[in-house]
Amino acid sequence: MEELPQVYFRAIEKISRLLTEGTDFRQTMYNVLVRLARQTGMKRGMISLYRRDLEEIHVDISYGIPESRGPVFYRLGEGVTGKVVATGRPLAIPRLDREPMFLDRTGARRDIDRSTLAFICVPIRYAGEVVGALSVDRAARDADLKTEVAFLEVVANLLAPQVHARRVKDENIKLREALGRHGPLGTIVGNAASMRVVAEQLQQVADSDVTVLITGETGTGKGLVAAEIHQRSRRRKDPFVRLNCAAIPENLVESELYGHEKGAFTGALERRIGKFEQAGGGTIFLDEIGELPLASQTKLLHVLEERRFERVGGGATIRAAARVVAATNRNLEAEVSAGGFRSDLYYRLNVFPIHLPPLRERGADVIMLADYFVKKIGEKQGRPIDRIDSSALDLLISYHWPGNVRELQNCLERAVLLATDGVIHGYHLPPSLQAAEGGEVLPEEGRTDFASLVRAYETTLIVEALKKSRGNQTRAAALLGTTKRVVQYKVSTYGIDYKKFAGINVGDDR
Repeated sequence: MEELPQVYFRAIEKISRLLTEGTDFRQTMYNVLVRLARQTGMKRGMISLYRRDLEEIHVDISYGIPESRGPVFYRLGEGVTGKVVATGRPLAIPRLDREPMFLDRTGARRDIDRSTLAFICVPIRYAGEVVGALSVDRAARDADLKTEVAFLEVVANLLAPQVHARRVKDENIKLREALGRHGPLGTIVGNAASMRVVAEQLQQVADSDVTVLITGETGTGKGLVAAEIHQRSRRRKDPFVRLNCAAIPENLVESELYGHEKGAFTGALERRIGKFEQAGGGTIFLDEIGELPLASQTKLLHVLEERRFERVGGGATIRAAARVVAATNRNLEAEVSAGGFRSDLYYRLNVFPIHLPPLRERGADVIMLADYFVKKIGEKQGRPIDRIDSSALDLLISYHWPGNVRELQNCLERAVLLATDGVIHGYHLPPSLQAAEGGEVLPEEGRTDFASLVRAYETTLIVEALKKSRGNQTRAAALLGTTKRVVQYKVSTYGIDYKKFAGINVGDDR
């Protein structure tokens, strides 16, 4: 900072004032770009937002650039802006005519000699995450790129709280729109690239009779995908029958699958219709197929190949007309190698594999799913929830979700029950999320101590007050009904950066 010319210090002072006094995000950001042009000579400025839900960088605010016919965006890693957002590192280009990576999607330099232009793009970071990018043109002959990169990084830090809040607001609007209609996954919520692959696979296989094997960790939604396949198929009017192979004693597996006749074994007091027979011409979903005993695997393979079976203790042949969809959280290839699963049955089931990614690899789908569950659970319990605040959102995004979507749903059921003001706060989430976010080690058996819960609660209250007071600790103390000295002590103890709230617009919070 000491090495920056005075003109840049004056510009920083003006920009800080704009951010503090401005109330409209777009107008404030536009005014910042105007200030950069008039006070430092930087032209054609752009502020771009990284949309996690789309994995795209959208040019949101621009100055000195003609209006485009449609939205201008970059894929993550695409062009200079995409690379800056993907890597989190600034890029300075001395001459645009020598940089093939520069795409000029806006067309603003189409009629300009690019050899006269330099280009600088820096990431906008909030809480350690890249939320967007700030970029400008500069006359190549006047450019001091090292100094100007340092200056623009300072400006980007000033913009970060409002850019983050704007991005959360935009994503929230889009996600709520998405929740109001059926997407490519039907009743399954998700927009990550990996889930789009699942959507394409569903579309391809649903209306066929092909056997499907769904793989993925526990809690990823394999049962939902199986049900969606059935609902999209021509068999949708026939039954969808589910059998959890892990929940059946080994000596009763064949009775569950194929049924039995009265007196077939001790305790068989009457005829029983098995799952294959119940499914008729519909779909039978064999969940946790990797848990099926070897002896039962042999019989199942025979049924799949011959498309017929007999009840246990019976002689009549019954046609197996149902389509088979199976699922497992095991690595069946490894099980085959180890001798725990028949290779011929594996190949018979694995005709059309669909893999469900774990929640920790689905990025902004956590936000979409959280919105979906909160709305659904709130309606069911008669406790409508208006929003999820940023402290809770940060916990949800940063957690690693070993239990996947099922764990997320359980967390939000608890949070909806605890919420009293129509808002889910960070302290409404389970202790496991609080401890994970704070980097603390959970006590034995996954419990957390009282102190960590108090810390999470106090941190959320203080952060909310600082947002409302735009980082003013005296006003935050008044909102909380305490003294400035207490707030300062807690801010210091909990490591809260109160300065980052100086320009935030609380209306943009969830």
